[in-house]
Amino acid sequence: MPAATRGFDGGKKVNGRKRHIVVHTLGLLLAVMVTAASVTDRDAGQTLLVGLRERHWRVTQVWDDGGYTGRLGGFTRGVLRVALTVVKRSDDTSGFTVLPKRWLVERTFAWLMHSRRLTRDYETRTDTSEAVIRWSMRMVTSRRLVGRAR
Repeated sequence: MPAATRGFDGGKKVNGRKRHIVVHTLGLLLAVMVTAASVTDRDAGQTLLVGLRERHWRVTQVWDDGGYTGRLGGFTRGVLRVALTVVKRSDDTSGFTVLPKRWLVERTFAWLMHSRRLTRDYETRTDTSEAVIRWSMRMVTSRRLVGRAR
């Protein structure tokens, strides 16, 4: 991986790249973006939501996790005319808990991890990595349409 597209996120303890996705309530992929791990979630989310608005202009409600809070909420309301709801985890919980609407993204990531090529980031360019994610999601969707087991 080239050094320009590689980074480290100290908060999430991620080294390399991060994958940001927007999914439909059925878990279907609407938008994807691969960035260096050092890019903040807010900056990546802003770019991702602009791309989502260009392709899917009817989307009016978006749920996100706590990493995308801050100025992103004002940007989506004011510029994109999209309602942004942050689904936060409560402070008194410990361990894993299922949060409403967030499990949709986690389920989609789990479907994508069935693709062997996505278990590690082998791609040198971020646009190639995004294309592999889209290709893998098309495989998942086509198998669901046909009714074939994974």
